Amino acid sequence: MEFHTFGNKNNKAVVLIHGVLTPWQIWERQITALKEEYYIIVPALDGHIEAHESEFVSVENEAQQIESYISKENISSVFALCGLSMGGVIAYKIFERNKLHIENLILDGAPLVKMPFIAEKAMTSAYKGIIHKSKKRDSKTLENFKRFFLPERYLESYLKFADTMSDSTVKNMLHSVCAGEFIPVENRNNTRILYMHGTKGNEVYSIKSAKKLKKHYPEAEIKCFDGYKHAEPAVYEPDKWLDAVSSFLS
Repeated sequence: MEFHTFGNKNNKAVVLIHGVLTPWQIWERQITALKEEYYIIVPALDGHIEAHESEFVSVENEAQQIESYISKENISSVFALCGLSMGGVIAYKIFERNKLHIENLILDGAPLVKMPFIAEKAMTSAYKGIIHKSKKRDSKTLENFKRFFLPERYLESYLKFADTMSDSTVKNMLHSVCAGEFIPVENRNNTRILYMHGTKGNEVYSIKSAKKLKKHYPEAEIKCFDGYKHAEPAVYEPDKWLDAVSSFLS
């Protein structure tokens, strides 16, 4: 794992955690908007590091590494812990472990419900296929990737880590997310919680997760981006994401 930081360390800390097959740079608009007021910490998760190969083991392992980094940096409190898709699962795992003081937990499309094995198997096969074809620079795969998954300006960063991503990393990521169990815990620090999701495409698990989260944390706020796909506002319309988050934090 690598960490990228922006802004004044004396300001309140905001952590932004990306998702599967997305580079840390997807947060660039959010970083620009927030770095004057906050100290921004952006991990590049294992398996997603551009300079060298790295192996993703589990969301638990990623959560522990983020906790360790924040503790070593002597940051006493995280003002906002934000996670996108798999990054949201990691963020919730940090909240669940209760090793850090978190003021605001912001989850975007985090799949917090266990998925059927057949869904995990299908997704693992699909993601392995994307990585294999990306390594070959298959034009159709890359064009679809730009249209439906990642804006073109991030494609170069994606390809750098895709070239070294192993099948075991893909398998570990999908298993860790799909087979994970939502564990409600006591909200000892009165952390404020925001869960965001869309309504199109593969958002069924995000919608189920939002309902389950609300059941156990009735004080949580749910934000629905009607007509949007999974993580679409954060990646393709970051100002819309920023408006929702800024409104919640204020």
